[in-house]
Amino acid sequence: MSAAVLTSRLAAGWIRHAAGLVSADAEHLTRLDAAIGDGDHGLNLDRGFTAAVEAIGALPGDAPPSKVLITAGRAIVSKTGGASGPLYGTALRRAGKAVADLPELDAVTLGTALTAALEGVQELGEATEGDKTMVDALIPAVAAYQAAVAGGADLASCARAASDGAAQGADATVPLQARKGRASYLGARSVGHMDPGASSTALILRGLADVIMEG
Repeated sequence: MSAAVLTSRLAAGWIRHAAGLVSADAEHLTRLDAAIGDGDHGLNLDRGFTAAVEAIGALPGDAPPSKVLITAGRAIVSKTGGASGPLYGTALRRAGKAVADLPELDAVTLGTALTAALEGVQELGEATEGDKTMVDALIPAVAAYQAAVAGGADLASCARAASDGAAQGADATVPLQARKGRASYLGARSVGHMDPGASSTALILRGLADVIMEG
């Protein structure tokens, strides 16, 4: 039975499940990055999420979801190399700060958190849609989530909409020419490759949808 709200238990479950998805896909993410970047995205993100799982495991059981997200974000920043650490860490920390110490997040407040995550990533990375970055998955994910909220959908349906939006956004990076990051140095040679950050963003949001669906 799907969850009606995101509790601290489910927030921690999201981080753990996302870590498992990233770990299982780490080699694929690294291959994507090898084509247009430094070739270390999967390994770096796997390291960061492993640290995040360890960090949230030390939290008290009554810690609010915001504390789970902020703690995971800090761990990812400290353990993930390259640009990924600051970007994913900022996303989680901004999400957590946006919902303060609420004991649980309903569809509206989780949408607030996801919007704050997107804003944090865009501020830090200065990327817009079409630049061939993780933002190309995050923007459609948040848009789909908020559209589902506006339509009165429950939390699980909103999370699934975000996951589907992210996956479609990641796929849409393949024909793009990179305008940000190391991939931009390749010019037209970056065309034809999925952006690794968009791919991992889709994985992480799939993890959120899975955990909420399972309750």
